[in-house]
Amino acid sequence: MGSHATLTAATPDRMGRLGRELAALLRPGDLVLLSGELGAGKTTLTRGLGEGLQVRGAVTSPTFVIARVHPSLVGGPALVHVDAYRLGGDLDEMEDLDLDVSLPESVVVVEWGEGKVERLSEDRLEVRIERAVGAEAPGSAADEGLDPREVRLTGIGPRWEGVDLSVLA
Repeated sequence: MGSHATLTAATPDRMGRLGRELAALLRPGDLVLLSGELGAGKTTLTRGLGEGLQVRGAVTSPTFVIARVHPSLVGGPALVHVDAYRLGGDLDEMEDLDLDVSLPESVVVVEWGEGKVERLSEDRLEVRIERAVGAEAPGSAADEGLDPREVRLTGIGPRWEGVDLSVLA
């Protein structure tokens, strides 16, 4: 069954902090699948992850390179940030990307990966980011310049059994 948590990130700052907090739960070989519309905050979350994992290099959207490797500065796992938007049917192409890194020793974050990466690993953490419902209503958070996001985390597979994702909320 795995584990679940749902939380609201009211600001990009909070989304980045969520990434840093999530980094503390991750270990080498973890696959994180990020989904959400353009501008939802996927890269902001990943940037926080990179800060939490203490990796080298600025985490930006890897749109034009498909995958970017951020080596650890502290002997921890590298962060492999993949944009699967342009990948074809599945991640056989991942093998062809010639990443100079061992995926089992890295934390792999994939944006736009639904339907493409599930068979890479039976264990994965799915993170779905959506605009919080009702954020457009008058008198809502949007009027105060906030654009809150609902973040749903779902741990799938034996790796996530018994992992308490609610600590992130």
